[in-house]
Amino acid sequence: MTEAESLLWKYLSNRGMVGVKFRRQHPIRGFILDFYCVSHKLGIEVDGAIHNDRVEYDLERQNIIESMGIKMLRFKNDQVLNSLDSVLKTIKRYLFPSPRSGEGCPDKVGAG
Repeated sequence: MTEAESLLWKYLSNRGMVGVKFRRQHPIRGFILDFYCVSHKLGIEVDGAIHNDRVEYDLERQNIIESMGIKMLRFKNDQVLNSLDSVLKTIKRYLFPSPRSGEGCPDKVGAG
């Protein structure tokens, strides 16, 4: 694992992300995801400099994975190393959408 992946794994492992289980280096359809949460169908990739030269491949790969109903979040190494709080908040927002944002709100019953 890269330094950034190791740092993020400290927060994702052992259900550290508010009780949600993540797997590391999880295979999906011939691809390996850096981190994957089965219960929320969430894949997380931490991209180093090598990904600057593989933009088309990464996009095609992401489209294939997302076509299986898996949401992908991508972060650059620098984001994880220098803005970890922001990265963790983004992950938590996906796992537990805020009712104020309109996501996850139940339909109003009897309104009208």
